[in-house]
Amino acid sequence: MKKIFIALFLTVVSMSAFAQFEKGTKYVNASLTGFGIDWHKAGGFHLGVGAGAGYFVADQWMVLGQIGWNHQDGANEFNLGAGGRYYMSQNGFFFGCGLRYGLNSAGGDAPVNHNAYLTPEAGYCFYLNDHVSIEPSVYVDMCLNHFKDFTKIGLKVSFGYYF
Repeated sequence: MKKIFIALFLTVVSMSAFAQFEKGTKYVNASLTGFGIDWHKAGGFHLGVGAGAGYFVADQWMVLGQIGWNHQDGANEFNLGAGGRYYMSQNGFFFGCGLRYGLNSAGGDAPVNHNAYLTPEAGYCFYLNDHVSIEPSVYVDMCLNHFKDFTKIGLKVSFGYYF
């Protein structure tokens, strides 16, 4: 009898844990980014913050808009992007890809760079309750017009709210 109650409890908990991935669910997040590697430089100080909002257009499929700021070795980049994510409802893993526009300025007399990025990512949702999650992920910012100078691989930690 005890095994039946435990199995029933685990079934109910696992079913409700991923109800966030249903069509019509809205999503907002704040993220800390930039823990990463550059192709052209070794080391240096990296820091980024971002915010995003999304909407599940179908079960497990979300469209996402993002805005952010990155600081790296004295240069600042402001960015704006859009993309999508696919969530695996069985375990909470997600895979995403998007396009992002970045305006990069080193300040002073340095030229301003206008960059386009292709941004694939993979991550996992750790749910703190039915609505709040911590989402660590690995991403690649592939710069389409200055690949060698601005492409990076990094880690991101997001705090998401599903409603």
